[in-house]
Amino acid sequence: NFSYPIIQKALRSGLEGYQYYNVSLEGRHDKDGNFTKFVHFDYVYSSACPCSFELGMQAMEERNTAIVSHSQRSKSRMTIEFDGMVWIEDLLDMSNAALATETQVMVKRQDEQAFAEMNGAYTKFVEDAARLLHEQLNSEPKSADFQVACAHLESLHSHDALAVINKGIPGGYN
Repeated sequence: NFSYPIIQKALRSGLEGYQYYNVSLEGRHDKDGNFTKFVHFDYVYSSACPCSFELGMQAMEERNTAIVSHSQRSKSRMTIEFDGMVWIEDLLDMSNAALATETQVMVKRQDEQAFAEMNGAYTKFVEDAARLLHEQLNSEPKSADFQVACAHLESLHSHDALAVINKGIPGGYN
């Protein structure tokens, strides 16, 4: 298990800093001598609730009242059985393509505004996040099998929202 640093640029200000990704590599030998490789990749993002966003729009239209949609820091863990070589940067690119709202390292006011706009443009329930990551991983030919687990660390509810999805191959993750 290790933290893998990648430089991340701020959304508008041009600042940059290191974003750290928790990564674990795993290998297994079975009784027949077959070797299987796995990578576990953690990605932290923001999730804005689609319902809360719509309620905010309704409050503005009906009562001219501004509200802040509830959003929260969220986490995904992808476990991928892979053939060949897989790059951490590729997993990051897939996560960014799927979810689009990675937490930020360096933030000035214009970056915070850009982040809020991005959160509003990419609202998602936890089930949406898991499905979007599934679509990205399923299109990767090197992923023999995988499991995606997402957790939205709720800011409204007194419990977290969780979703788990597997590639769905016979004898794979269940």
